[in-house]
Amino acid sequence: MTATWVKRAFKYRFYPTDVQAAELSRTFGCVRKVYNMALAARTEAWMIRQERVNYNATSAMLTAWKKTRELAFLNQVSSVPLQQCLRHLQGAFANFFAKRARYPRFKSRRKSRASAEYTSSAFLFRDGELTLAKMSEPLDIRWSRPLPEGATPSTVTVSRDGAGRWFVSMLCDDPTVQPLAAKDTAVGIDAGLDHLLTLSTGEKIANPRHERKDRARLAKAQRTLAKKTKGSANRARARLKVARIHARIADRRRDHLHKITTRLVRENQTLVIEDLTVRNMVKNHTLARAICDAAWSEFRSLLEYKALWYGREVIVVDRWFPSPRICSTCGTLQGRMPLSVRTWTCDCGTTHDRDVNAAKNLLAAGRAVTACGAGVRPQRNTPGGQSAMKQEVSRREP
Repeated sequence: MTATWVKRAFKYRFYPTDVQAAELSRTFGCVRKVYNMALAARTEAWMIRQERVNYNATSAMLTAWKKTRELAFLNQVSSVPLQQCLRHLQGAFANFFAKRARYPRFKSRRKSRASAEYTSSAFLFRDGELTLAKMSEPLDIRWSRPLPEGATPSTVTVSRDGAGRWFVSMLCDDPTVQPLAAKDTAVGIDAGLDHLLTLSTGEKIANPRHERKDRARLAKAQRTLAKKTKGSANRARARLKVARIHARIADRRRDHLHKITTRLVRENQTLVIEDLTVRNMVKNHTLARAICDAAWSEFRSLLEYKALWYGREVIVVDRWFPSPRICSTCGTLQGRMPLSVRTWTCDCGTTHDRDVNAAKNLLAAGRAVTACGAGVRPQRNTPGGQSAMKQEVSRREP
């Protein structure tokens, strides 16, 4: 039964003592140092000798590094986070060779995430208290929600964000995550900026624009930061103030997306979305800030893993599908349609809201995929005889 349970991370904020904070900061630095040294060793071995170095070889290197005078400080922290960072590096190379990611990059002291991962041999979880290796006192954790009954963490990840907040993430088997009762409802979802989401039912979900609400505060804090002398204590305090505003924006955005995706997954069996190329869309400097604030990629990620948990289906329609320009009533493909056109009337007499019409067409395309197989899209013919998809592709070709 345990093998069918979902692995789920429960994240909590905690407040370390000065001794614990110093120990964890030292661990973060050692993890970053070992990761960068191992990455440099693997890169050098390939560039000079055309030799691939695996995890076992870097683990042996770590043992040798600890015996040197220059790197003897690595013995002062728990060895488990150091071994885990080598495993993470191995995973990064595996993703690179499988063409799922770019070549691994070095960790920066200022920009990289400060974190350390502990396996079960390096922490003690008993009676609701968590004690990490090299520490004599348990962490002061704020239990915002309970762990699943009887759950024991398999790994614990401690991190510190740019705003100076400390978090601990516990990976557990969660027996409460089970497929929901099947429904016969399906919904098309069109992402936008005027409204964050428009559903094929006609419902429009407002875009909170969290970044815009705090833009004045953020700009003031950034101007103050720019005036401070680099390396000074005043600059460090100003940087922390900017980071806290960014953290507030990100937290509110993430909370809003969690609520929306949970509701959509609970209410619908099939969810159809469009395959948006956000990476290319943010190259439009006029809309880049608004697109980043909408967080379409994060919305899709949350929707997909929740659908997987609860037995729902997410269908992604091809990015070239001209959903706003097809009449959802008669199937006629319209000509060019600028973003400024929010409503339009088809030759059949139907007046469409651009976003609602797009959501309806996405739902129709998703149903076609379900009925005919993956990759199939409705090829509605225009009066001229050319399919909607072919016209859209030809329109985008140079």
